[in-house]
Amino acid sequence: MGLASYSKGMRQKILLTAALLHNPDILILDEPFSGLDVTAASILKGLLKTLAAEGKILFYSSHVLEVVERVCDRVMILQSSRVVAYDSVKRLREMMTLPDLEQIFTQLVHQEDTTERVRKILHVVRS
Repeated sequence: MGLASYSKGMRQKILLTAALLHNPDILILDEPFSGLDVTAASILKGLLKTLAAEGKILFYSSHVLEVVERVCDRVMILQSSRVVAYDSVKRLREMMTLPDLEQIFTQLVHQEDTTERVRKILHVVRS
């Protein structure tokens, strides 16, 4: 039975276990919560916080900004491979006077009116 036969969540758990197995000092994770159930995600959050507290360096890439906000101490926001912000979530909130990371990201990176895009999509769907 090959890895491809497992569910996405099970494959993700296997890959995360393999990444942690040799106790690396630096861990690079791309969308690590993708496919995980609530229990596995909670365990992963605890693992990441513990590893960071132990001095491990964790690079965590994600499009799920609510999780980034809860898990990360510092964030780097990129636009077209350029750094547009790098600081703690708390400091970014204070500097941008915005309540959450999603709004900060939107103000720094989005050049379009997403409300207008939603209106157009709904118009097409409802036609």
